[in-house]
Amino acid sequence: MKVVDIANEIYTELGEPSTLSVPPITFWLRSNIGLLNSKINADYYVDESDFEIKLDETTEIGVDEANILKKMYLIHHYDVKLRESLGAASTDTWVEITTDGTSVRRVNKIQQSQTYQVAKKTEMEDLDKLTFAYQRKGSKPLQVAGDDTVEGDYGVDHGENVRIVK
Repeated sequence: MKVVDIANEIYTELGEPSTLSVPPITFWLRSNIGLLNSKINADYYVDESDFEIKLDETTEIGVDEANILKKMYLIHHYDVKLRESLGAASTDTWVEITTDGTSVRRVNKIQQSQTYQVAKKTEMEDLDKLTFAYQRKGSKPLQVAGDDTVEGDYGVDHGENVRIVK
């Protein structure tokens, strides 16, 4: 999966905002590959020839890894929006003005900040779930106890005699 495709998906999922475009998202994705590696214990890198995220010479980033990277970007996006709205909330001195029978009401920046905070928290929970599922999917058992090659005798006798095997 190409990085520009991941960035385009993010841009589309955000509703194609006019304040954002695909190239800055692509730059962020490539710049934060180390964070992805830390999250999923992988060794992805940005190939200097085509600027794609790869695991080795022939393997590009997979769908599962891309989904985790998308969630990481969404958290970043909502964090930026949260900081912007909190900064604006400190300078807004009015919410509604009424004069001569007309009124103007502005969006309350504190309520907007709370909305971004909830969205960011939801994305963080989703990221934790995705990361856990990804790590669990790739894990292998450390030990297998028992001998599966020998048929067991469980001591079950459905007649009158019941024997216990130790």
